Parts: sequence; C-alpha cells; structure tokens
Amino acid sequence: MPTDDPTPGRRAARWDAFVLARARVILEALEHLVGGLGTAFLALVAFALVIATALTSLVGVGLLLAPLTLRVVRVVADRERGRLSRWGPAVVGPEPIPHGLRAALADSAVRREVGWVAIHAVFGLLIGAIGLSLPLYAVRDITFPLYWRLLPPDVAATSASGLWTVQGWPSALAVALLGVSWIVITGMVPPGMARLQAWPGRRLLAPVSGTDLALRVVQLTATRAAALDAHSAELRRIERSLHDGTQNRIVAVNVLLGAARRALTRDPASAEAILERAQDAAEQALAELRGVVRSILPPVLTDRSLADALTGLATACPVPCRIDADLPVRCASSVEATAYFVVAETLTNIAKHSRAGRADVLIRLQDDRLHLRITDDGQGGADERNGSGFVGIRRRTEAHDGTFMLTSPPGGPTTVTVSLPCGS
Repeated sequence: MPTDDPTPGRRAARWDAFVLARARVILEALEHLVGGLGTAFLALVAFALVIATALTSLVGVGLLLAPLTLRVVRVVADRERGRLSRWGPAVVGPEPIPHGLRAALADSAVRREVGWVAIHAVFGLLIGAIGLSLPLYAVRDITFPLYWRLLPPDVAATSASGLWTVQGWPSALAVALLGVSWIVITGMVPPGMARLQAWPGRRLLAPVSGTDLALRVVQLTATRAAALDAHSAELRRIERSLHDGTQNRIVAVNVLLGAARRALTRDPASAEAILERAQDAAEQALAELRGVVRSILPPVLTDRSLADALTGLATACPVPCRIDADLPVRCASSVEATAYFVVAETLTNIAKHSRAGRADVLIRLQDDRLHLRITDDGQGGADERNGSGFVGIRRRTEAHDGTFMLTSPPGGPTTVTVSLPCGS
C-alpha cells in the first residue's frame, strides 16, 4: 500500500529552521554592530578629550583636566563592558581609579582603557559603519528599478557600485541583481564583523591576569554569606510556622481532649462534640505540618519532574498561567527545589500584587544552566526593596551561585529572570 514520503516535509522543516536561525544570527550581529557604533562615537569623543588634555598639558592646563578625562574614559569603557557582557562572557570592571594623577596613570587598567578608546574610536567606528551599510546597499539596489525613472533626466542614473550608467530597464534590473549579491554578503559577513569589532574590548577591557580569581573569591564569599542568611531565614520561617500554626493546633487538641475526658464523667453526651472538635484540630495541625514539610523540599519533585511540578503550581494559581518547559534531563534536587521556590514565590506575588490577567513561565536547560523567565502583564512597578518577597528569591538564587534580575517598569510588564548552574 503506497504511503506518503515524509522526507520532503522534514527537509522543508529543517530548511525553515535553518533560515530562521540564520536570520536571528544576522539580526543579533547587526544589533551588536549598532551598539558598537554607538560606543565608538562615545570613544571618539573621549579620545578627542584625551588628545586635548595631552596637548594642553604642555602648558599645564591639561593637568587639571586629566582626572575628568580619565573618568570620562572609564564611563565609556564601562558602557562597552556592559555591551560585551550582554553578548557573550561577562567583562568585569576594574577597581575604582586611584586618587592622584601619577597613581592613576600607573594603573594598568587605566592605560588599557585609554588604548582601547584610541582603537575603538577608529577601528570600531569603521567596522560598524561598514557592517550597517551592507543592508542599506541591498535595499537601495533591489529597489532601484522602482525609482530610477524619477531621477532628474539630466543626471545619469548610476548604480550603487558605479560600475555602469543606467540607460534603460535592462541595466536597471542588473542593479537589482547586484542588490541580491549584497543580501548574500549581508547574510555572511556581519557576525564576523561584530566579533571583530568586539575583539579589542575583550582584549583590553577584561581584567588582567589574577583579577578573575580574586573577584571569584569575593563572589564566592558573598554567595556563601547569602547562603547562610538564606538558611537562617528558612529556619526562622519553619520555626515560626511550627510555633504559630502547628503547635497551637496541637495545644488546642490537648485542651479539647482534657475537656472531653472531664465531660465523660459529667455530661457524656457533650463529650462526642468535643472529640469531633479535637479531631478537626488534629487534622488541621497535620495539614499545616505537611505544608511546612512541602515547603522544605516539595515531595512532588521526587515523584514527578520539575515541569510537572510547575504545571501543578500553574493550575493552582488564581491568575491564568502558561508553563513552557523544555528539560531533557533532570537537574540536581537542590536546583529543582530552588527553581520550584522561585516560581511559587513569584506566582504568589503576581496573584497578590500585580493585577495581571495572565502569566507565562519559560524554563530551559542550556549550557549546564537552568534558565527561568516569569512574565506577567500586570501593572508593573515591582521593587524588591518593598518587602514583596523578591529579596528572598534573590538570596536563595545567589546562594546557588545563580543570577537574579527583576524588570518591572510602571505599567508593566514585570519579568523575573533567574539562571541557576546545574553542573555537568
């Protein structure tokens, strides 16, 4: 019996995926070229200030401008570090500029920043301008047949490259074919140009040898302190839950059982009602105790996957919530418990404070890190300093050497982004 061959369909799907992936790479490269072009303009201004300061130092005036010039260079360099950190490995900034001109000029980080300003002001500006001109050339030449007849008749319509003079439709269409070649070049060159533009910054603005280790020690010290604080806060929460909830329920059960025992001798009919109240109090105490246990390590993570556990959270959330999880393998139990806590606490905040109509939870496992993004369409304006629970999320995330970021402009949307290392 003949069947349809699914191979052409799979090939078409793979081709579509390849085209989309390549388009995404090109757009990201053009975005980075635009950002590099912006910092190149700033570097050009800073470099001009450096030259002016050096020239006026011959008459003594530049010595007064030198501290301001070095601060301007540092600001521009920090802006480039931020741009590079958003695209690839993070570039950590150096220590503050030392006091005193002699000490500042002796600092290797300051000298490397001045060298980067000189290179990026020329090299980065040139690379960015060339990279952005490619798609403009493509658009201009492809659309050339649409407007070449509108050019002044006394001016010869010339193609983008100036290779020939356009005198009719055949030569105008040839210019459009040239635009197709610009599209091909645009699809191949910008990623390499973006890396080339970023190369001086990654070489000169990165910390010198040994700094990474020192910063890592400081970071681990801070995260260790955050872990201890999170552990202490968790113990206080458990103690408070047991003291204010479960303990009071058990005391009530004890009191009711004493009253029931006394009622057996005086009024046996009322003892049954007292025993029912005692049973209800015991069931409530047991439910609260289970809630405390689940908050320590949700048993649902042992019985089911993290995606299933988060789906259960979304089902119980008062705000409609969609879970988009792609987790091919399980992570460590502590990492999954932290991710579960982050989502649970964030959804609680959304239900209480955001006035949102819906929420979305995206979770991915990439490069041995668990990435979480929780977004709602609420009123925004969330601030982790106002006691909304985000401080606890940050501490618990950083205790696992993870990263936490909250974006919540007034009017929304609010986005919580968390990244947790999973190990290999």
